Amino acid sequence: MEECDEGPCPLTKALVVIGGKWKATIIYQLSKSNKRFGQLDFAIPGISRKVLTSQLNELLRDDLIIRHSFKESPPRVEYEIGKKAKELIPIFIQLYQWGEYLPDEKLAKT
Repeated sequence: MEECDEGPCPLTKALVVIGGKWKATIIYQLSKSNKRFGQLDFAIPGISRKVLTSQLNELLRDDLIIRHSFKESPPRVEYEIGKKAKELIPIFIQLYQWGEYLPDEKLAKT
């Protein structure tokens, strides 16, 4: 990896956008299929609805996911993985495989 002497470090910029406890999980869930808010809430145990809303808004802001509003009664909204986030899936798969070798005690420290 190159040194980050001038300007913001690309690794730091990437981690700002995808960092945090839930963003990778949200992206992973959307990589399987488009989902409504309630489906994401159900698929990600432990996330509060407030945090899910916040994380979705940040992912939307950073163009990693797409929000589709359907003019139906009642209104329906679905979230879809964006092109930039699709590029992250192979990286997340590698992180998943790497994480398989970590002891479960590592989770207790998060």
